[in-house]
Amino acid sequence: MQDFADAFRLAFALLVQLDPNLVEIVALSLQVTLSAVALACAIGFPAGAALAAAKFPGRGAVIVILNTMMSLPPVVIGLLVYMLVSNAGPLGFMQLLYTPGAMIMAQTILVTPLVAALGRQVLADFHDEYDETFRSMAVPWRKQVAALLWDARYSLLTVALAGFGRAVAEVGAVIIVGGNIAHVTRVMTTAIALETSRGDLALALALGIVLLVVAVTINAAVMVLRASAQRLAYV
Repeated sequence: MQDFADAFRLAFALLVQLDPNLVEIVALSLQVTLSAVALACAIGFPAGAALAAAKFPGRGAVIVILNTMMSLPPVVIGLLVYMLVSNAGPLGFMQLLYTPGAMIMAQTILVTPLVAALGRQVLADFHDEYDETFRSMAVPWRKQVAALLWDARYSLLTVALAGFGRAVAEVGAVIIVGGNIAHVTRVMTTAIALETSRGDLALALALGIVLLVVAVTINAAVMVLRASAQRLAYV
């Protein structure tokens, strides 16, 4: 086990020197997470807007189910995706198990309910504001969805960042379907868990520092976007 002082010194040295192993892990983490969040937003935002604009029987039940799915355990999602993409699963022919593709699939399933539920809450507020105008002009709900998505774009960016924050810090699902294979599927969270168990605290600390910087950056971006959206609302 490394001395804590030496571990911090080596961790900062890895960051300053841009250690190739560190850079590779961070790059794969960002690639997987950004891909998953983009897919989740492409699915979740229209679904949230449709729930905010459309009225249909069972809508309340759908919203309750969607809100419940926000708290699905990541390991359960990882297990379900594993069963789907394993050789015996229905998607086994795609050979996705222990690849970044399976990790993206797992993170997409994890983040989509969060994005859809939070997006629906944001878009419902906009819909309440525009509802009288929509009804007076007899705007079809599909056009209502498009208008809501455009007008709420700044607020939805904060939702996307929240989804990114959850995905980038997730470990349970990705380690099940990715396997934490060096140079193939090893991302920041799984590498931190592995290196800590090995006693190699330097790399674990360096990756932890990167994760903290990412978290601070996300929170700062959310605050800036919210402030910008509020200023635009009063213009």
